[in-house]
Amino acid sequence: MKKILIFIAFLSFGMYAQNNTWKADELYAEYHFEAAADQYKKIIDKSTTLNPDALERLANSYFNIADYQNAYVWYDKLYNLNNERMKESTFIKYLQSAKSSRDYEKANRLIQDYYADDYSRIETITIQKRNLDEIKVSDSLYKIQNVSINSKMSDFAPIYYKDYIVFSSTRDTSVTKDKLYPWNNQPYLDLYIAEKNKENGELKDAKKFSLKSKSNFHDATLCFSKDGKFVYFTRNYSTNKKLKTNKEGVSNFEIVRGYINGDNITNIETLSFNSMKYSCGHPAISPDGKYLYFVSDMPGGYGASDIYYTEIFEDGKTNTPINLGPTINTPGREMFPFVTDSTLYFSSDAHYGLGGLDIFESKIKGKNSYEIPLNLGGSLNSNMDDFSLIYNPTNRTGYFASNRSLGKGDDDIYYFRKKEPLLFQTFSGHVYDEKTKEPLEGVSVEVKDILNDAVTQTIQTGDSGYYELELPFKMEQQLTFSKPDYTSEKIYAKTTEDPKVALRGNDVYLTSLKSLTVKEGNDLKIDVDPIYFEYNKADITPQAQVALEKVLYVMKEFPTLHIMIESHTDSRGSDSYNMSLSNSRAEHTKRYIIANGIEANRIEGARGFGESKLKNKCSNGVSCSEEEHSLNRRSNFIIVENKPDF
Repeated sequence: MKKILIFIAFLSFGMYAQNNTWKADELYAEYHFEAAADQYKKIIDKSTTLNPDALERLANSYFNIADYQNAYVWYDKLYNLNNERMKESTFIKYLQSAKSSRDYEKANRLIQDYYADDYSRIETITIQKRNLDEIKVSDSLYKIQNVSINSKMSDFAPIYYKDYIVFSSTRDTSVTKDKLYPWNNQPYLDLYIAEKNKENGELKDAKKFSLKSKSNFHDATLCFSKDGKFVYFTRNYSTNKKLKTNKEGVSNFEIVRGYINGDNITNIETLSFNSMKYSCGHPAISPDGKYLYFVSDMPGGYGASDIYYTEIFEDGKTNTPINLGPTINTPGREMFPFVTDSTLYFSSDAHYGLGGLDIFESKIKGKNSYEIPLNLGGSLNSNMDDFSLIYNPTNRTGYFASNRSLGKGDDDIYYFRKKEPLLFQTFSGHVYDEKTKEPLEGVSVEVKDILNDAVTQTIQTGDSGYYELELPFKMEQQLTFSKPDYTSEKIYAKTTEDPKVALRGNDVYLTSLKSLTVKEGNDLKIDVDPIYFEYNKADITPQAQVALEKVLYVMKEFPTLHIMIESHTDSRGSDSYNMSLSNSRAEHTKRYIIANGIEANRIEGARGFGESKLKNKCSNGVSCSEEEHSLNRRSNFIIVENKPDF
């Protein structure tokens, strides 16, 4: 889009004295950026030292023709070369070039470094980044399509007009080479009109939009009064088919107003706030027809270009423009405003985005009061320039322009449809310790969209164990509750038919590892009923299987734990036989655990102790009952790795 900017922040270009740059400087000052880039590149390639001024102009030249990859290379060299802090206007271009080159990690580091001492700026960027990150992990709200009337040239700035779309374009192929716009060697912009298909948004039969007093230069970016009788559009200052320039030799832009008379526009007049000293453009009318929003680089703004508004009186006159303020305007460029009853849409290259110009929305809180602008996400926005959005909130459709890859031309118009918004229902409860019934703080609650098999959000409980979620209406979600040294718990939450009814009291109980273990001396053991074996046998009995279920449960719930298995016999039989029998029992226990899904490497050993560690008096020669002897036929499960510190 920078290749055909209708509105730019014109800078005063001083000529350098060095003989080796005068030709490049001259091309740069006359906005021949493609040719200037070639000249500066040759100069720098031949130079033994890097000239910061030449570096910046080379980077700017690439930036102005939307060659962001090359711009990034040279801004990066300039950033690393300068001993002084880079100008913010240059830094913003550097940042956008990095994002357009998809180097988001570097861009985020640059932001943190450059704005380290600007808390307010960092706070705004943090809010905008969090919003954009949330959009990235969810399905896009927008379905977009490239419309068929796009040309190989630049087509952008659509606007509604009756059952048509009027737009700006450089598609005029009848223009001779000496009448091309030097910035990008394309024809000057003109206005076109296309029929709109109400069903699918397609555009067809594009033709020139009639203007009785058409200029030989830029006529573009327009809007219509509420009653459809008047049109406001952007054009170059010109007279007698020649550009009018100010004392710096710059031809700025003005907003003019014309009366729609059939197929012609007549009685064209300039608005009172225009001046040859600065540019005004990108007009947009509020839905009630009372206010005109526009873009300007007039003195007193916040950045390269700011958005302003002015009141429109019944006679068509306007009053002194009012800047929308620092919530909307930045040190960069804010452009292409569009207003609905409650929302301002615009493009910016300095609010946090994906690269180049991104489209933002800001809720209108009151007269000239706005919420922090939020990025519309990765369907409407890309790593390139995305701009000139219009939107019909009644049918949730609109158009915008972009120079993203895979388009048909330099800038293409896209149609979009906004999906129905998801409704959400409150789902809440508390998490408690299963044994003590005390509330658990710091429990992670992970929400997973079952249909898409994707985690959509994660929160933690507070000191009261309370959690509250906003879950999508009429959808089933899997909630996983987890906390270190506690079992995890999965529940399936299904919202009801009425999203206004909060689903409360969904309490969850987690079991601590501490309550599942017992300490004996220095050993921490899984607290299970004794694994009893039949006399003179090593087989796992049905009774033993029941007890081993707890071992399996603990091992599965705490997958980092490793254990040692110890098996014992009673005193009947020889010492050597009992040692062999206990080793066999330990091995049988190990095989059972492995066969039931526990990795073999989590069992550090399986060892028999024979009759060497009896639990009671029943040693050799002591008369004991069968019940007393059975207490010595047991297995223990000692935690030996990743043992918690209770």
